[in-house]
Amino acid sequence: MENLETDVAETEQHYEGMGATCHPDGVYYRVWAPHAESVSVIGSFNDWDSSANPLQPEENGVWGALVENSKEGDEYKFFLKTPAGELQRNDPYALKVTNSAGNCVVYNHESFDWQDVSFQMPGWHELVIYEMHVGTFNVTEEGQVGTFYTAIERIPYLKDMGFNAVELMPCSEFPGDKSWGYNPSNPFAIESDYGGPDGLKAFVKAAHEAGIAVILDVVYNHFGPSDLDLWQFDGWHENDGGGIYFYNDWRSETPWGNTRPDYGRGEVRQYIHDNALMWLRDYRIDGLRMDMVPYIRNVKANGNPGDDIPEGISLMQWINKDIRDSCANCITIAEDMHSLDFITSRVEDGGLGYGSQWDAKFVHTIRDAIITANDEDRDMEGVVSAITSRYNNDSFQRIIYTESHDEVANGQARVAEEIADGDVDNWYSKKRAALGVALVLTSPGIPMIFQGQPLLEDKWFSDSDPIDWSRLEKFSGFAALHRDMIHIRRNWFGVTRGLQGQNTEIVRQDNEKKVVVMHRWAEGGPKDSVVVVFNFSTETFSDYKIGFPRPGKWHLRLNTDNEHYDADFSHLGVFDIETSEGEMDIYEQWGELQIPPYSALIFSQEE
Repeated sequence: MENLETDVAETEQHYEGMGATCHPDGVYYRVWAPHAESVSVIGSFNDWDSSANPLQPEENGVWGALVENSKEGDEYKFFLKTPAGELQRNDPYALKVTNSAGNCVVYNHESFDWQDVSFQMPGWHELVIYEMHVGTFNVTEEGQVGTFYTAIERIPYLKDMGFNAVELMPCSEFPGDKSWGYNPSNPFAIESDYGGPDGLKAFVKAAHEAGIAVILDVVYNHFGPSDLDLWQFDGWHENDGGGIYFYNDWRSETPWGNTRPDYGRGEVRQYIHDNALMWLRDYRIDGLRMDMVPYIRNVKANGNPGDDIPEGISLMQWINKDIRDSCANCITIAEDMHSLDFITSRVEDGGLGYGSQWDAKFVHTIRDAIITANDEDRDMEGVVSAITSRYNNDSFQRIIYTESHDEVANGQARVAEEIADGDVDNWYSKKRAALGVALVLTSPGIPMIFQGQPLLEDKWFSDSDPIDWSRLEKFSGFAALHRDMIHIRRNWFGVTRGLQGQNTEIVRQDNEKKVVVMHRWAEGGPKDSVVVVFNFSTETFSDYKIGFPRPGKWHLRLNTDNEHYDADFSHLGVFDIETSEGEMDIYEQWGELQIPPYSALIFSQEE
């Protein structure tokens, strides 16, 4: 008996990992099913015979066995005999499925040829993110969904625009072929309609070859709720709850169904931790954006300590710390929207340890300032607060944007559409949408642009409404405005380093004329200090005087009113500034500007 136990232990050690793991001598199948009386694996390799390949009990409710005649590409399921009856279940760790209601497919990560593509994640201060929904980003066949392969066709566009990071909305297998992705049925499998695991790897490889990082949206606040084999996986449950993978009491409740994972159960914690680390290790993903973190740390996301989930907090801390330790430049981003330093404080200091967080204060305040119809109602104090806000004294602990999948759906539309309903090709829409983009790309923070935004896409985001790429030609000037601003934000020309710096100073907050002026810098001086002027009014100011941080010539690097961006724009204010001596604002010299309506002007010095 002792030798048998030793053999089993050695077997377990030799064949590590959960799910279906490929080895030279076969496939090792392992599953956690503590309430099962027996478990076997059925599949295409044994004619789906439940008696052919029984799994052996290992430790802590885990079952495992080597199937020597199984190989990559085989379809399979687990067959469980339980007090609740005989159950067929898809593998919780399945890396590939035929579809969310189909079978698992044995997949070997080692089979993909990365061809030694080397890639270095940019510094977080350099990032400019493009948020993408694979299913609608580049649809090349009517009635079909976009795939990783059709998305690859547009990578040259992203590179030309200057984006150096893409954030993919969730790509785990979901029911059907159309979804935003926030209803994962198989968290480890890649959506089959998008191209499965090889498709995602091909996209990451192509992005890296183009110098673009890939950030992936993941969903850990709930699973499902449909096509969910995790539900009552081995037959056991309490209170009509979800069984071993879920809370079975009041803590299960989420806005998306009673499917919150049990963050306090060791095997479930490991499951989510394994999932997070898999993306970085096996798919070479450069960062994770975690959906709706408030529902991981609190049952009702209401801040009431009585509803807190301490084990959810500790799980996020564990994942974030391990990612930071194993992949120093990989970024984790929280969608928390409560504007708390705690979210991006270091784990060692009691924080959740995220690298950055979506900034609700910025998006809501700036969208309001742009969309508001009457100039006199625009809140310059709010704008200044949104520009200067930061977490833990770090400008790059926040993601700033005016459009995201959330902000242009759920009853809201694109910024330009909100300004002029049904007429985005309207002077007011284009001018103020451009002003919003300038705020995103010059304010301190990590800027993010949503797919279609540079094309002046209208309406709202829907998983059944693909991007209309014909707009790239129709609104080529508006796309060029985005491109030029991104290049300036990334300091492509070596004269705007300050836009990647930590420092921001408000030079002028003019509540009467609706003008805000800011100074951005890293270390200061020529080619570093950047002065940005925003006009939130329909007025043109011909002799507007402001203070400048240094004397001499200040070159106009970009004017959003430039006629090259749109034939309707006035092309005013296109000249450099020579300062005069004299105290103004907070400086010892000043310059006189012409400021076009609803425009941003960007200045810096050569020497």
